[in-house]
Amino acid sequence: MRAMTTVRTSPPLTAPVEDYLKAIFEAESAGGAAGTNEIAAMLGIAPASVSGMIRRLAEQGLIAHERYRGVRLTKHGRREALRTIRRHRVIEAYLTEALGYPWDRVHEEAERLEHAASDELIDRMAEAIGEPATDPHGAPIPTREGTLDDDEDALVALASVEPGSRVCVQRVGDRDPRQLRYLAELGIMPGREIVVLEHAPFDGPISLRVGRAVRAIGAGLAGQILVRR
Repeated sequence: MRAMTTVRTSPPLTAPVEDYLKAIFEAESAGGAAGTNEIAAMLGIAPASVSGMIRRLAEQGLIAHERYRGVRLTKHGRREALRTIRRHRVIEAYLTEALGYPWDRVHEEAERLEHAASDELIDRMAEAIGEPATDPHGAPIPTREGTLDDDEDALVALASVEPGSRVCVQRVGDRDPRQLRYLAELGIMPGREIVVLEHAPFDGPISLRVGRAVRAIGAGLAGQILVRR
């Protein structure tokens, strides 16, 4: 096993700070600056609680805040957000591949463990399972160097795919265990090829061929499944 060379040159961030940076990163990835109400909704807290933390994050150089325009991560803030995201996604992958956890249980476990695990431990976990490129739900894992090979711009929501198209599932949301169990029952998981058969009108169900079976899912759920044409 090769030697690990991870080095920290700044004090560790607190768990709440890491959660804020992750939320802001996700909001930015969805498009534009993150607003106070959006951050509060993502973290499940009151908007009034966000304002004070925003000021502290700006004082630490982790975010840039423009009044009435929302917040964005600085270069330093983005690097720290990606470190936390790497820990989370490597833990999910390790729990699934090395310990046999089902994919609907790893998100909550990773939420608890990501703040306590050292970078060295995360690096060793990733090495032990072959340096996976994605987590069990298809989300890309940032590298040790803090880069993210995210080709989400090349992906489309399953709900927007025209009938007759063959696509490959790339990524699904990881926050709802019931939804993950349902998708697993249908066989709709990252790496699976499916054929879109029909869109019912007025936001009705979408018919799919998954293997030899014909399945139907709602348009809302199909909008949360990212695929590659």
